[in-house]
Amino acid sequence: MGQLDGKVALVMGGTSGLGATAARAMAAQGAAVVIAGRRLAQGKAVVAQIKSLGGKAHFVRTDLTIEGEVKRAVAETVRHFDRLDIAFNNAGANYSAGPLETISAETFALDIATNLTSAFFSMKHEIPAMRQTGRGSIINTASSAGVMGVERIAGYVAAKHGLIGLTRTAALELATQNIRVNAIVLGPMASESWQSRADATPGAMALVKNGVPMGRPASMDEACSLVVYLASDAASFITGAALAVDGGVTAR
Repeated sequence: MGQLDGKVALVMGGTSGLGATAARAMAAQGAAVVIAGRRLAQGKAVVAQIKSLGGKAHFVRTDLTIEGEVKRAVAETVRHFDRLDIAFNNAGANYSAGPLETISAETFALDIATNLTSAFFSMKHEIPAMRQTGRGSIINTASSAGVMGVERIAGYVAAKHGLIGLTRTAALELATQNIRVNAIVLGPMASESWQSRADATPGAMALVKNGVPMGRPASMDEACSLVVYLASDAASFITGAALAVDGGVTAR
């Protein structure tokens, strides 16, 4: 038996990287998985991988910065699999680079829309669906930049700090309704996009070795193991937490 047998999971931002890895991991633990994201080919490929291993999966093309599309993705999840038990809100990207006073209003707004507003839209529509189910677990992807200052990425830092605040507020509002809300706090993680940037940046790995007490980035499997745990009934008394998978970065 899997940890998530009989549950339905929605992965927002699930077409690649951690989202795709978590979708496959949750399916392997028995969940039916809906993947939402903008990239059609990649989303369908993840669905095909899950189905090839005997799992249940469905893709909904979604721009997570548009509330109407997010609402539709949640509704399609319930229509396709009859319920919603788990939501992994994983959309995120960093657009700001440079001192705060050099960041344009458009870039700052894009950081907020991608990393914070998308999660607000997602939670706004996931919560009523979970109330219909009678229970739920929401997991938001935050960052070490959400609990500490980081130079030259002010928009991203502001958004991720906001996401942790949003997570804790929702957890309090839903504490008596059998819906848990938590965040994972990621340090460097060796996703495909991260690795390609590191390979193209001289000295990048040396910076990671110096900046991460454990001396390396997390693997995606290491990060998504926490996602699966928080999604499961084993984490039934954990809500409002921001749990680090960062090799010790935030311990400093």
